[in-house]
Amino acid sequence: MSIAADYAGFAARELRGVSRAYERLALAVSADDELLDLLGTLPPAKRQPNLLFGVVRLLGGPVGDPAAFHDFTVTHWPAVEAELRVRATQTNEAGRCAVLLPLLAALPQPLALLEVGASAGLCLYPDRYAYRYGDRRLGAGEPVLECAADGPVPLTRLPEVVWRAGLDLNPLDVTDPADVAWLDALIWPEHAHRRERLRAAAAVATAEPPLLVRGDLVDDLPALAAEAPAGATLVVFHTSVLYQVPRPRRDAFVDLVRGLPGHWISNEAPDVLPYDGLPEPPDAGLHNVLALDGTPLAWSRGHGQSMLWFG
Repeated sequence: MSIAADYAGFAARELRGVSRAYERLALAVSADDELLDLLGTLPPAKRQPNLLFGVVRLLGGPVGDPAAFHDFTVTHWPAVEAELRVRATQTNEAGRCAVLLPLLAALPQPLALLEVGASAGLCLYPDRYAYRYGDRRLGAGEPVLECAADGPVPLTRLPEVVWRAGLDLNPLDVTDPADVAWLDALIWPEHAHRRERLRAAAAVATAEPPLLVRGDLVDDLPALAAEAPAGATLVVFHTSVLYQVPRPRRDAFVDLVRGLPGHWISNEAPDVLPYDGLPEPPDAGLHNVLALDGTPLAWSRGHGQSMLWFG
């Protein structure tokens, strides 16, 4: 797929009805030959819309006006390119815990959580946040994570977590203002509620720092998993991460994680982790497939804002 088609597809599948500013921007870039030529000088993984828009925001550039975005990016291309080459999309959206929670709460307790692609580890605290599914609320913490669930959410309790660890090629530190600035830059312009959520979740992580390990999802996962305490159910999970992993490494990870003790929760797009016989998604937007131990269970949106159970 061409870079132009990637940006146009991103606008149609992920941004329409979710971020008007980025939808306009992605469509403008898809028709901007000068920007497309510049992006073409980068490795494919560094051409992503989220990455480009986040870097421009981080550098103080405008993202609300496509013409101003073009001028800033072209004028400051050496600085933009330098950031693109050393950064990765590390959106750490705590709201994703809302779609993970029903599966986590149903597993044998207590849990030892291990997140692959953990960023700053904000999704390692499902037991610390509060949740609202329609008119039903669980938990008393902050932030309150809202999720529109089509179908019953079989929850009677929050999970009990006794160990939490994350694996990432470049772990972020919520006590480092530069790392928090990058997490903020990755949040879409209109999403003030997600910025408030980031601050609240970062406060939770600061009070009880997780174990974050710099490492590869295949080479370093077994050693970290072996550190989980005896008597706890190991849960390896990831959400919207594997699209950044080349297919051969992705396949090696799946083979590896299936052989680990405990359970595996995945929340990835269906073209990233394919399954046979999936029902039609509820609309044309991009949906992840929430799965437990390789069995698909629900459609979910990328920021945890909604889920639709299969069957």
